Amino acid sequence: MRVTAIPSGRRAKWAVLVFWIGLLAVASMFSGKFNSIVKDDVGTFLPKNAESTQVIPLAKKFTPDVSSAVVIYERADGAVTADDQAVAKADAGRFAQLANVTTPIVGPVVAKDGRAIELAVPIKAGDTGHTGSSKTEAAVKEMRSILASHPGLTTHVTGPAAYAADQADAFSGADKALLLLTIAIVVVILLLTYRSPVLWIAPLICVGVALVVAQAAIYFFAHYGGLTVKGDTSFILTVLVFGAGTDYALLLIARYREELRRHEDRHEAMAVALQRAGSAILASGVTLTLSLLCFLVAELNSTKSLGPALALGVVAALAAMVTLLPALLVILGRWVFWPVRPTFGSPEPAQRGPWTRIGHLVSRRPRATWIGSSVVLGVLALGLIGFTADNMQLKDSFTSKPEAVTGEQAMARHFPAGGGDPVQIIGSAGAAEPLRSAVAATPGITDVTVPVVKDGYVYLEGTLTAASNTKAAFATVDKLRDVVHAVPGAQAKVGGGNPIFLDYKRAAEHDRNLLVPLVLVVVGLIIGVLLRAVVAPLVLLATVVLSFAAALGVSALTFKHIFGFAGADPAIPLWIFVFLIALGVDYNIFLMTRVHEESKTHGTRRGALRGLKATGGVITSAGIVLAGTFAALATLPLVFAAEIGFAVAFGVILDTFLVRSVLVTALTYDLGRRMWWPSAMSRQEPESDLEEATPHELARR
Repeated sequence: MRVTAIPSGRRAKWAVLVFWIGLLAVASMFSGKFNSIVKDDVGTFLPKNAESTQVIPLAKKFTPDVSSAVVIYERADGAVTADDQAVAKADAGRFAQLANVTTPIVGPVVAKDGRAIELAVPIKAGDTGHTGSSKTEAAVKEMRSILASHPGLTTHVTGPAAYAADQADAFSGADKALLLLTIAIVVVILLLTYRSPVLWIAPLICVGVALVVAQAAIYFFAHYGGLTVKGDTSFILTVLVFGAGTDYALLLIARYREELRRHEDRHEAMAVALQRAGSAILASGVTLTLSLLCFLVAELNSTKSLGPALALGVVAALAAMVTLLPALLVILGRWVFWPVRPTFGSPEPAQRGPWTRIGHLVSRRPRATWIGSSVVLGVLALGLIGFTADNMQLKDSFTSKPEAVTGEQAMARHFPAGGGDPVQIIGSAGAAEPLRSAVAATPGITDVTVPVVKDGYVYLEGTLTAASNTKAAFATVDKLRDVVHAVPGAQAKVGGGNPIFLDYKRAAEHDRNLLVPLVLVVVGLIIGVLLRAVVAPLVLLATVVLSFAAALGVSALTFKHIFGFAGADPAIPLWIFVFLIALGVDYNIFLMTRVHEESKTHGTRRGALRGLKATGGVITSAGIVLAGTFAALATLPLVFAAEIGFAVAFGVILDTFLVRSVLVTALTYDLGRRMWWPSAMSRQEPESDLEEATPHELARR
């Protein structure tokens, strides 16, 4: 028995079903623990060799593992009063009694303009993840409840602790909401695609099973293999498994329905469908999996860990769609396509569909078509001019304005811009005074603390005059590092919030420069092996890179001028690139494997039109499903998720309707058999007319 026949075998199909039921039962016990392995603390995503990473454990010798909450009191009608200061002092005493608050509480401090008061409240760390309760979130909530009873005073709780609490609050219930929205999108699109009230259930069951298995596998590798899982992993995993898994299902079902018209036995029809469509599905899944595994060489731990976690999701989706789905479809029989059942010997509807007409339009002037399409994509890519992904401040990371953001803005009106986020300097104890003098003399640093010596180290903090996570703040960090590194015998390191973001930004840029060419090489090699050619993968890679540039260009303009986002996370371009390249290549693989198959019999030019005609409908449906699932990310309250969701959704639509259907088809038609160089197909093709019969001629026949 051929491997491709196993899921469709008369007895084997039941064995496949039993296997997946057993796997689901085991996986369900672990997938429910997925959120318990989430780690969102800073040390989990920075590179181990980053200077700010090395400061984190050393700083804990001097400061407890705390997160700072900054309380701001404002009086809109003028200067704060002595009574207001008394209120702030009383609040400090009440905050100190809260279960998760530690001491010392700094303040109350009156601003130099006399219009605000500040308290710095340390809160014990110990988050259990973005979806679980945390000490930080509970303490901030209690503090805000206490502050709500001060008439006449405007109060805010901001600082790192408040941002963590507001982020946790924004994500509360987001996992389930995103899952339900993604399911709804997939169901609606499958209903419109198949026009069947039953057929959509089978792929939805399979993709749901794949998600549970993927979560269980990630839990296993995190618990026993040291894999780091961040809070955003679950969101991206959901849309990726649903999007990619549904794509594979659409391709298989389309080929199965085609073969049901040619084979009376549904088991034989599925075996042929798996044999002919399986290579494209497998190549697509392997391309995406290996692209994500390339992230193992990244410097940034968040990137290094997210890649393998998502790769496990793709593998689970791929396995379910080439084993469980075929078994289910064969078990259910032809009636699952009701009311339009593909009966044996019935004609293929795609013979006179819109993709036949589009193919003939392309074939009339192929060179003008691909040149014109490339120019359009090039114009769209001009939106990249001036686009940078290095200026995202924490206050700009939300799509709304939670209290942490309004509080930071209030703090900036009255206190030094970097007051809530000091830099930390760690060095040798013997260099305490020289270090303090060097830090105090650094331009952009104010309010240096008294050095504290312990266990052979000295610790001190400095306040930046620049706002957090700005170019001015990063420039000050660089100057400070140069200064303290030059202190003889100090062996000093600089850490804290701004240095962390600076190291994160530089690691993200390094990863982008390393991984972009690496992913392109991996994708190109896979396509080359699949199509046994050199020209075809180079052409396809060029089209998807151009498509990526166009999608990111339009997205950059949309982020700035429509959504009003202040910037983009440094990791954004890399993630958009990987998703658009790896997923965009999927559709080219779906198309070109069919073109390759048809070209063996009909010649490349006719094969290009037949391939487009056969795959046009299913690839369009797959693109809409994938775009819809990624668009669901835009409903999350973080700019990072919204930007990935929009850019990938727009890029997939662009690739589906323009790049794959028009540009790639026109290039293949124009290049002809040269597309397959250096394989034998590039030297000799079957005798064939250069063009297909027109729809009118087909009708006459």
